[in-house]
Amino acid sequence: MKRLLALVPVAVLVVLGLLFALFGLKNDPKFLPRAMVGKPVPEVVLPALADGLPDTLAAPAQGPYLINVFASWCAPCELEAPVLVALRERGVRIVGVAYKDAPEKTRAFLDRTGDPYARILVDREGRAGIELGVSGVPETYLVDANGRIIDKISAPLTEADASRLAARLGR
Repeated sequence: MKRLLALVPVAVLVVLGLLFALFGLKNDPKFLPRAMVGKPVPEVVLPALADGLPDTLAAPAQGPYLINVFASWCAPCELEAPVLVALRERGVRIVGVAYKDAPEKTRAFLDRTGDPYARILVDREGRAGIELGVSGVPETYLVDANGRIIDKISAPLTEADASRLAARLGR
């Protein structure tokens, strides 16, 4: 009887291991949540990097635009920086969200990589990230003229992504 009781913890661990393995095999690791696609841009108010005054993610009556969530500590964000600068040169409006970053580090990052943003908001606590459904940085959201999110890219933008987004924005 004592031997049987000694095997109970081992049996529990084996069962838990099997459950985790089955769960892991069933889920697609490439699946990225796109819960906000088709919904309006959240009404989040954050301080602007330029002057600290409250500003919002929404840009009503200013036509379609991109929201790009980035951080100075994000290596892939450095890789996508030239693509964002090229988009701005094509006339694409981009609202930047400095995600969980200190303003002085954000400024240094932009001095180093270039500033493609029409406006930059500071999201030190990650509030906007939660509202947008950010799963990691960088992420880019395509917003239509009605203020609805119509696409989400959860990776550094490539030249192909930039061409596709610019075309959708009429640029």
